[in-house]
Amino acid sequence: MAESGKLEKMLILAFSDSKTAESGGKSEADDYVEALINPESYTQSYKLKFSKSGQGQGTSGQQLKYEYSEPGEMSFEFLFDNTGIIDDNPRDSVADDVLEFRKVLTEYKGDSHEPRHFKLVWGQNSIFKGRVTSLDITYKLFKPDGTPLRATAKVTFKSSIEEEKRAATEDKQSADLTHIRKVKAGDTLPLMCYRIYGDSKYYLDVAAANGVDDFRSLVPGTELCFPPIEKTAKSS
Repeated sequence: MAESGKLEKMLILAFSDSKTAESGGKSEADDYVEALINPESYTQSYKLKFSKSGQGQGTSGQQLKYEYSEPGEMSFEFLFDNTGIIDDNPRDSVADDVLEFRKVLTEYKGDSHEPRHFKLVWGQNSIFKGRVTSLDITYKLFKPDGTPLRATAKVTFKSSIEEEKRAATEDKQSADLTHIRKVKAGDTLPLMCYRIYGDSKYYLDVAAANGVDDFRSLVPGTELCFPPIEKTAKSS
């Protein structure tokens, strides 16, 4: 338990898979990065996707129809400073620290065939879980020979919920909403229709809506759109 009033540093914990990231802590992480100083602020963004319905005769606008909520995003700046002003530990350059930071956040892992999953922890609080989508590094202070002594890294994470948890929180049977699903190995279009609509008979309409010629051979990783069930009613 953290001591009352003790300064806690923000940690970025790195995990090889999303399931471990959901429940794991520092001891379960593959690697981690600790903030030199905590960020002054961070930004969380949430976006909703809407489509425009047909414009009624005599009206001047179009009604927006909700399709889905995009994953949340979080961004903040991470400071590197090797002048010794902050930690009384002057070093030659921030280049090595920045390189290590970039490797932890963006390096492709051969065993999992993808970059890592992350959890941001501040004290006793887990404030975000997700994947890194962008990393911008700005060097701000230099020696006369151009060696960088200070840098900031702006990191953006996108929320990534472990699949079993996502399935438990979504209402897949909501047939009046548009669903976007990514094909997984072993998926068939009738099976995916059954999961979403509660009935597999709409697979031909979904295939037509997505321009799928061979519904028996779906490519894993492909994103498919499952429109509201009233738009596929001709299969009933």
